[in-house]
Amino acid sequence: MEVPETRLSSIFIVPPMRFFVGVLLFIALLHGERDLSVLGFLVLGIVSGAKLWSRLSLSGITCYSMVDKGKVFPGETLTLNISAENAKFLPVWLKMRMPVDGPLNSSSGETTFVTESGLLWYQRARFKWELVARRRGVHRIGPPQIKVADLFGFFPREKEVQEFLHIIVYPRLVPLKPLSLPRRDLFGVPGAKSPVQDPIYILGTRDYQHWQPARYIHWKASARHNRLQEKVFEPSEQEKVLLVVEVDQFGQHNAEEDFERTLEAVASLALRLDQRGFAVGLVTNGLVEGGGPTIVPIARNPQHLPAILEVLARLRMAARGDLADTLHLGLELSWGVSCVHFSYDQDAITLTTEGYFSRRKIPVVFVVCQSHIISGQAKYNVRGKVYSLDELFIKEEQGQ
Repeated sequence: MEVPETRLSSIFIVPPMRFFVGVLLFIALLHGERDLSVLGFLVLGIVSGAKLWSRLSLSGITCYSMVDKGKVFPGETLTLNISAENAKFLPVWLKMRMPVDGPLNSSSGETTFVTESGLLWYQRARFKWELVARRRGVHRIGPPQIKVADLFGFFPREKEVQEFLHIIVYPRLVPLKPLSLPRRDLFGVPGAKSPVQDPIYILGTRDYQHWQPARYIHWKASARHNRLQEKVFEPSEQEKVLLVVEVDQFGQHNAEEDFERTLEAVASLALRLDQRGFAVGLVTNGLVEGGGPTIVPIARNPQHLPAILEVLARLRMAARGDLADTLHLGLELSWGVSCVHFSYDQDAITLTTEGYFSRRKIPVVFVVCQSHIISGQAKYNVRGKVYSLDELFIKEEQGQ
């Protein structure tokens, strides 16, 4: 979008002054004043040339911006690089202005970066700024505003590039106390009766079955019994955990600080479970910035944890629907899932959610922000284990 020209303060470009110089030139020519005539022609020529120069200065000006990291955690530093190119023979004066969201700024606290430079013909200038992510969310950089003019700067013209960058800042990772989750075997059948076996845990031996792989043969036991023996393993186990974030009451109580701490706990728990080899999923009924999904199915792969962290980064403190409807319409649960439910308070929605998982034989652990609820003073009380959010954080984190 091109903005109408904005003139700098200069006596040479004021219309009355140009009229006065024109009258002075006419008088000088009429009386044959050579030096005064040259001065008049020079002033008018410079002003007219600068104005024409300014009109042509926007053509061939391109700007590109990029960051070295598009997804960071709070406190991390990223580098913003901007490249401006003058793809024409006419040199120009350039002023660059880049607005940045408040939670994403420099160490000095600047929210707008301004720099100036002269660009010769077919020259490219590069600008670099260091930014620090201050808070979780999706933050915008740009669009850059470019002001170009003739080399005198008499007639600057502005151009706003319709290009901006989005930076995703994940929730802060914090140390958590261990959270007890019930062990869920994949098939629930121990030992040799299980169709899936874990070669790490050996229950015992039995006579070798010819259809079993030779690597299962226990050679020492075979020598002792004078016949082939094979190892008997425990059933294979893969813990599956569903993280549920109910946002309704956070918005009702305007509990922004508690909401951020809850998301930090969810992100930190998801990371810990992923590191332990668990399959993790996420469900929330909150609004997601950019209209992304509110459900991340339970799975385990290299891209899964970043997907959960991105949903938490984009999550807003506003409900877009009922949590029960979200669970019924968009979630498929297999046997063997455990659930950790995060909310501000115990309410009717919490009881409905507990009933939903209870009918599916899924154990639920509840984490709430209000510690007084645990003492039984709340109107709604769930039957499952309830933790206060403060119980999950270690003492060093509580003191920060």
